[in-house]
Amino acid sequence: MSRWAWAGIDLDAVRHNVGVLRRAAGDAQVWAVVKANGYGHGALDVGRAALDAGAAGLCVALVDEGVALRDGGITAPILVLSQQPDDDVARAVRHQLAMTVYSGAGVAALERAGAREHPVHLKVDTGMRRVGATAGAVAEVARRIDDSPAARLVGLCTHLAVADEPDDPRTATQLDAFDAVVSDLAAAGLRPPLIHAANSAGTLAHPRARHTMVRAGIAVYGISPGPGVDHLAGELRPVMSLVARVSWVKRVEPGDGISYGLRHTFDRPTTVATVPIGYADGVPRRLFHGGGQVLIGGRRRPIVGVVTMDQLMVDCADDPVTIGDEVVLLGRQGTERVTATEWADRLGTIAYEITCGISPRIPRIPRLPLDRV
Repeated sequence: MSRWAWAGIDLDAVRHNVGVLRRAAGDAQVWAVVKANGYGHGALDVGRAALDAGAAGLCVALVDEGVALRDGGITAPILVLSQQPDDDVARAVRHQLAMTVYSGAGVAALERAGAREHPVHLKVDTGMRRVGATAGAVAEVARRIDDSPAARLVGLCTHLAVADEPDDPRTATQLDAFDAVVSDLAAAGLRPPLIHAANSAGTLAHPRARHTMVRAGIAVYGISPGPGVDHLAGELRPVMSLVARVSWVKRVEPGDGISYGLRHTFDRPTTVATVPIGYADGVPRRLFHGGGQVLIGGRRRPIVGVVTMDQLMVDCADDPVTIGDEVVLLGRQGTERVTATEWADRLGTIAYEITCGISPRIPRIPRLPLDRV
């Protein structure tokens, strides 16, 4: 590699996690969500691994993401998870990407694109209040799909807002509303084979949500959907490690400041290692303020000073450290581990944002298990 920073992607962990999710889902199909470049892990490699492990299909957010998977040789079913701009619909049709629709306009766009019997999933808004047809409009949209030669209703879906909080009664309320829609459409003779409400948390914690298909995102990458379901996510294995090498070593004295703003001042002589990775690579600038740590020599070392665009600094005390030593920002070294969830907790966010934020300029190296980092 041309630089001393990389992300290791353990595809064996992807396969393992899909197996865990398949067991949890029972008879339901598992579709792996690989939007946002596989939550930062690399959509094509993750998608292939997930399909190898028995996933029935893949889900993306954008037509461009689905086209990239097709260009990479994936022929399995791919679902675009929301209604798309008219200009993208013809490309979706050409590349055989199943489309999510929730209005007559979505069906009309397929007709203008020249689609014939194109697979669509009708999305219902049962309480997320993001996208989807309201319960009162579902029957009309379903009839519009059924009457159109451009579309074929293969799926009915919704999205759960608080599935990662198992005791929250609003998930049951959403599922009640969704079940009512499923029943009403069945009574009207519309029974799509794919009924899905479960995200990762729904798959793990809510048997009612599993239906005939689940859409698993963050759990595919070995990350718990939230603290409320941590007890159900213990078998998952983290997929991403973020690793660099020490690029410079220096001694500092008491009273010396470091990095922009000199916001950290040393109270003792110490050894500082510079690591060539920064916020342009996805290490948040404010991680220093949150008490961020890295692993060098199997020990936790604090980041000192604000993270800069291309570099950060680490206090190594009086321990020996040399240029080229390996630095683990995410992953395991010895008996210690730093996780994306730890970063998220320090920064007041969620692990999804951490992995999605790892920059494209960080090379992804597949088939590098964390225990080999």
